[in-house]
Amino acid sequence: MNNPFNRPIYFDNNATTACAPEVFEALKPFFCNRYGNPSSIHNFGGFVMPEIEKARWQVAELLGCDNSDPNGRCTEIIFNSCGTESDSTAIRSALKINPSRRKLVVSKIEHPAVLNFAHELAKHGFQVVEVPVDAKGRLDMDFLTDAVDHETALVSVMWANNETGNIYPVEEIAEISHRFGALFHTDAVQAVGKIPMNMKDSKIDMLSLSGHKLHAPKGVGALFVRRGVRFRPFLIGGHQERGRRGGTENVTGIIGLGKAAELAKSYIEIENSEVKALRDYLETEMQKRIPKIRINGDPENRLPNTSLISYEFIEGESILMLLDQYGICASSGSACTTGSLEPSHVLRAMGVPYTAAHGAVRFSLSRYNTRQEIDFLLEVIPEIIAKLRSYSPYWNDK
Repeated sequence: MNNPFNRPIYFDNNATTACAPEVFEALKPFFCNRYGNPSSIHNFGGFVMPEIEKARWQVAELLGCDNSDPNGRCTEIIFNSCGTESDSTAIRSALKINPSRRKLVVSKIEHPAVLNFAHELAKHGFQVVEVPVDAKGRLDMDFLTDAVDHETALVSVMWANNETGNIYPVEEIAEISHRFGALFHTDAVQAVGKIPMNMKDSKIDMLSLSGHKLHAPKGVGALFVRRGVRFRPFLIGGHQERGRRGGTENVTGIIGLGKAAELAKSYIEIENSEVKALRDYLETEMQKRIPKIRINGDPENRLPNTSLISYEFIEGESILMLLDQYGICASSGSACTTGSLEPSHVLRAMGVPYTAAHGAVRFSLSRYNTRQEIDFLLEVIPEIIAKLRSYSPYWNDK
């Protein structure tokens, strides 16, 4: 059976998204025509700065920020290169402003951008506590509550998991953190644009987001820092971003992110209705057609676009290779761990058996996916699974 679409069928939107056509049109003039440096004293460059500030407002409005200070400036959004930089900046800042506090609390299912940095800090004498999860990937909130104390500088827990799609109670965790004077940061890279947010009334101190997860270009991100929260910059250089992030601004990326944020705000209802319906259809039909599969994560509290399915007794990488022959793009989990022979650290933390963890495939949808694309996936994947299981000694023993 051939791919009837004559193009890739893309179900890997938690890894990256297509740049929206409207975003591409918005940023194009700033490559070759309006290419001035916004920090320049001449008008050619200076005229670019209002466009950056417009983008800052667009991102702030998506997050539901308390948009302006008494002087009417939007001050809670710091533009940077990506979610990883935002995570590192937030963690470093929290440790620098409270040098007497040497404790960091994270979850076992954090993105490597947080978890690997935490492990590096542990090598340098910081105490790192990792909060466990249950079989559905839900946080042990009693453990977390007991872990936070007056030695804690920062609690960092993701808003939504990039593999399972699980959504976490970040507002509750922020309140727990503040009881002991600790700051709270959330990696919201997967959540922004899929979950309505109201940072104006939130207790969250810092929040990370990444442009390429919401149909903006790669190489641009932002860090939300609540007004009044003390902050220390990570990249120290010029006066850009009001001295909070040195380096010439990525003008095209920032403008693209602003436009993508504007679009994302208008599409949140579709994400939580039409995209969710496609995800539910995919899972329901997959369970009808293929035996011995499991949907990983919390069925009651997940992102509307994410499905992490384990096909027991076979390798996820083999499934992906055969899907790729049909032009179908999916993932075995986080794009940042591709190439590792170990199963997902998220599934290991959930206690998923190796026979299922190794066979996990993540399908992550976007507003550009269609029912017809999912129907084609459902036509070809049962045969792929049956073929691979015919080679598996574990399956033949069943």
